[in-house]
Amino acid sequence: MDFNVKKLVKDAGTALSRVVQLTEEKLGTSEKTELDAHFEFLADRADATKNWTEKILKDEEAMLTPNPGNRIEDFFFEKIDKKKPNRLSNLEYVGIDMIEAGNDFGPGTAYGSALIKVGQCQQKLGQIERDFIGTAANCYVQPLRKFLDGEMKTISKERGILETKRLDLDASKNRVKKARSMLGQQNAERELRVAQSEFDRQSEITKFLLEGVSSSQAGHLRCLHELVEAQARHYAQCHAVMQDLQRELAGMSGATFHSSTPPSPSAPAENGQDRARVVCNYEARDPSELSLIQDEVICVTEIQGDGDYLMGTRGNQQGKVPKAFLEPIVSH
Repeated sequence: MDFNVKKLVKDAGTALSRVVQLTEEKLGTSEKTELDAHFEFLADRADATKNWTEKILKDEEAMLTPNPGNRIEDFFFEKIDKKKPNRLSNLEYVGIDMIEAGNDFGPGTAYGSALIKVGQCQQKLGQIERDFIGTAANCYVQPLRKFLDGEMKTISKERGILETKRLDLDASKNRVKKARSMLGQQNAERELRVAQSEFDRQSEITKFLLEGVSSSQAGHLRCLHELVEAQARHYAQCHAVMQDLQRELAGMSGATFHSSTPPSPSAPAENGQDRARVVCNYEARDPSELSLIQDEVICVTEIQGDGDYLMGTRGNQQGKVPKAFLEPIVSH
């Protein structure tokens, strides 16, 4: 191997002089060129943006992929530019086992049939979850990671170059002060002008990049809106699937479905009570009333002397409910 000894010695000398210079600055025995207040503000904002983006990205990745082993595996697949493995979600694993258990117990039995239906629902929820994870990764996680790996790394690199230029400038200023001869003074002043020019140029480049952080935050805001929309669709789809499941279970002969939140739409009629389906949500106005959720089924009885309200019963909960929010279910 060929070594450039002169360059090696020069670099070592430069590094040593940098250490001495930084030490003198900390001790206050050497002059230090300060950046303007606006530049410092931009730099602080960039640092805060980088730190918070890293934390949010880490939290978002943990939320979308809770298993740390899977996250590490995904990281390596990205580094070798390979497609990530298509894993089943926990919900899908539960669904598979429920369906197998239902088939084993017998699809003709009440419990076996219910297990199969619930298992199929779990598989649907798992697929919805995987779709959401993919959408969230594309619309939010990837843009944040691209920002950190691209723009922020460039900013860090340019700020490092600026620091080097500042040290060169301050060293040139010290040489001007220490020059003893006229020729030495002229040479030192010429080096100072060059160092000042390079510092100013690098300062403008770095400031331009720092000002671009505002545009990046505006882009992150758009990505955040997309994430919220995707999450809203995700929960709406899950809610719709669960409502369908509740209706299916309610219509199954011999099936009993118990739930407290949300209430079951298959509330059985007891003691001669009638049943009614809720046509839209209703929020109780006082403790004597019962809040309602659209499409649930509750038991109702007449309230003597009150033509506008019925007495609604849901499990252990009971309260008045307006007739206008209910659709009677005719027993066959």
